[in-house]
Parts: sequence; C-alpha cells; structure tokens
Amino acid sequence: MKVKGKEIWIKADADVGTWEEKKSRITTGLESGADAVLVEEADVAKVKELGRINIAAFSFSSEELEEGEEADIVVYGKSGEGDGTKPIPSEISDSSVLDALKRTFDSKINAGYVEIRGKEYERFAVNIADYSNYVIVIGKDWKIIPLENIIAELQHKEAKVIAGVQSAEEARTAFDTLEYGADGVLLDTDDMSEIKKAVEIKEASKMGAIPLSTARITKVGELEMGDRVCVDTCSLMTLGEGMLVGSQSFALFLVHSESEESPYVAARPFRVNAGAVYAYVLVGEKTRYLSELKSGDDVLIVNAEGSARKGVVGRVKIEKRPLMLVEAEVETGGEKRKCSIILQNAETIKLMGKKKPISVVDLKEGDEVLVHVTEVARHFGIAVEEMVIEK
Repeated sequence: MKVKGKEIWIKADADVGTWEEKKSRITTGLESGADAVLVEEADVAKVKELGRINIAAFSFSSEELEEGEEADIVVYGKSGEGDGTKPIPSEISDSSVLDALKRTFDSKINAGYVEIRGKEYERFAVNIADYSNYVIVIGKDWKIIPLENIIAELQHKEAKVIAGVQSAEEARTAFDTLEYGADGVLLDTDDMSEIKKAVEIKEASKMGAIPLSTARITKVGELEMGDRVCVDTCSLMTLGEGMLVGSQSFALFLVHSESEESPYVAARPFRVNAGAVYAYVLVGEKTRYLSELKSGDDVLIVNAEGSARKGVVGRVKIEKRPLMLVEAEVETGGEKRKCSIILQNAETIKLMGKKKPISVVDLKEGDEVLVHVTEVARHFGIAVEEMVIEK
C-alpha cells in the first residue's frame, strides 16, 4: 500500500488567461507553500524567475526545451487523447499518450492528463498509470464517484493521483475520498484566499489529529535553578496552541504559547517556554529532547482540540531560571499513572486546562490539564512496543 504526502498543484496554463493572471496564481502558490504549478512549456522560464517551486508543463511535441527551461514534471494528454481532442484507441497499446509516457518514464518525472468524460476515460486513466509518476484527473460532469473508482484502482500502484478541484472545500473532499484520498489536487481558482485555505487543509490532513486526555494535578513544587528552553518559531500561535512536552514519553503536557498578554511582559505569540533541557517534545511521529532543537528544525504546534500543524524553529534560547516541578495522574491502559514536567517558575508559563490556560504559579492539586497519552515506549524518540520505566 502506498503512503505519500498530499500535494497542492496550482493550475496556471493557457486556460487561465494572460500571463499576469497566471502570475497572480503562481505567486500566491509560492507564498502559500503550494507544491507545484501546472503551466505551458513556454512559461517555464518565467516561472523560474518568480521563485523555487516544482513546475509541471504540458508537452505537445518531442522537441527538447533549452537548458534551464526544462520543467520538473512533463505532462502528456492535453490536446490529445486525454481531453478528447483525439479519440481513445480501442487498444491501449496504440495510444500516443501512453507511448510518450513510456519514452519518458525512466528519464523524467512524468504525468498523464485525463479529463473524465465517460467510463472509457476512467479506464484510460488507470491504464496509463503503469508508466506515469502522476495521473491528473479532471472531472467535467461528476463529483466523487469516478474519483473513488480511480483511487481504488490505483491504490496498489506507484502513480500518484492528482484530482482537479476548484475550491479549498473540494480539495478537502478529494483528500478524504475513500480511506486514503487523492494524493494531491490541481486547484483551478482565481480566488487567492482559496489557494491559502487549500494549503492549510493539506497541512492539517498531513498532521492529523492528536488525541488529548485529562490529567489531574497531584503536586506542584518549587525547585532550584536549572536550564530551561524557549522555542521561538516562525509561526504566530493563538489562544489554545502550544507544544506537547513532558518528562515521560507516555504522557506529554500541552504547554501553552506566550500568546496571551501579561501585566508583566508583552505577548510573544511565536514562543513556547517549553521546559527544562532534558524534556521530550513531540515533533511529529517522534519525540526529541528540547536541548537538541535548533534553528530550521520542524516542531509540532497543537491546539486544545488536538488539531496539529507543522512549525519551524527560528531560534532556541537556553537560559538558567528558577524551576517548578508539576506532577499529575493520568489514566492509561486501564490504570492510573504518574507523569510530570519541569517548567520555569514564572507567571507567563502556562499549561492548557480543559477550558483555558493555567499559569504554573496558579496551579494547585486537583486542577485538570490536557496531556497526550500514548500506550508505547520510545527508543531514540521512535515509538516501540516494549516496557520502559520512566520516573
């Protein structure tokens, strides 16, 4: 079974209009974090001048582009069998699109383009997948059923399915179709906000939801000085968002960002004062020690509902500060277990409660805070099925 990250492609070919109209889509895609743009061969060099992004380009001939103008992905099928300009042959081996895909399959990243105009076009899309890195399917008079059929047929093949959509919500539907969804979408819209929303939906679908449980505080105590870590990210966090940190890998506390105003210091919504240097922090499917984080690393930003998104570390600040031990009790595997975290002793450091953030200086026995509980141990940050005792 193939497992791949989702992709957002932006449609900016001849159907869009003038170069300025195409350029508007491309630059928004670049700024929003789209994965690729689909253009004409003649526009490849212009796109490269705008910034770095994967470029897919339609090929209508066998002529090679000049050096530096070649696309990252060559696309066959438009103005041919893929869009009805030429009829689909009764024998797939007679297809000119299939022939072009075969010729390029071992030397270039390629894609087959198919507009679904009937059942025969569904079969055509499936048949060309063996010699395609991507199969781009554009629905004309349909919504979900043909896409379901194609995804089901191609789930055991390496070709990625890119579904044509016209809005962020259609992108969400394509990503959710069947169990695995489309591998990506080709977004055709002049609404720049829809491009941004689609990228956000892709990121959310990639990260998934983080299950959160409630832990009851059993002890809060002041400690001596120690080294604590502030993680400054390249993202602004809002109320309810923070990072999952803890002393034990089976239970990680939702440490709130410094996104709330304080009588003592200004809000720093890009920062999580995450805890002592030894602590684990969840960065995806793995944990890392806070002391290991550095500029450019990925981290996981999680909110009180468990929604997760990726963040990038801009700076890590390790400084000596007075510390505080927080111990709690959480139910896991049918039994109650103790877990803990050591944080800086300051009013601005907060754990996320069931309804609102609670400052560590206000925490008391019986308070409830949110934690992420796992049933597995970790070896070098990777989840493993073995017994590990952490106190």
